[in-house]
Amino acid sequence: MVRPSPGDEAVLGRALDVARWAGRTGDIPIGAVVLAADGTELAAACNAREALGDPTAHAEVLALRAAAAVVGEWRLDGATLAVTVEPCTMCAGAIGLARVARVVFGAWEPKTGAAGSLWDVLRDRRLTHRPEVVGGVRAGEAAALLRDFFGRPPSIDAR
Repeated sequence: MVRPSPGDEAVLGRALDVARWAGRTGDIPIGAVVLAADGTELAAACNAREALGDPTAHAEVLALRAAAAVVGEWRLDGATLAVTVEPCTMCAGAIGLARVARVVFGAWEPKTGAAGSLWDVLRDRRLTHRPEVVGGVRAGEAAALLRDFFGRPPSIDAR
């Protein structure tokens, strides 16, 4: 696991702001931000499964779709995706297929995490694309959002 940089802390802060919006709309408060290689924000999205009635409307997938629309192609070479909670297998697959260079996430997710907790899809040597992964950035804040939303301690791990 790579150590976070000051820039990682800042972009995770932006993802936390986006996550708070999801919580106000009734969706699980998870937020994602995609940055171009030069650090410019391409897209931000929050979970919208409830709002859209779409099981694939995870913050990461929606942010990747929006970033690809901005760039004009599906390859997001050099991009960084920051998300408040460790990506699940679906999102990890989408991240790899989009060719994202770096993934920065907040809280660990021991029940569904695919960046080192339950599985490590993002760094599986059998895959053709493996992004750099920085986990646990502002994990306490990210886990607190989920605890507050659910009103009980979730399985989320702030490590």
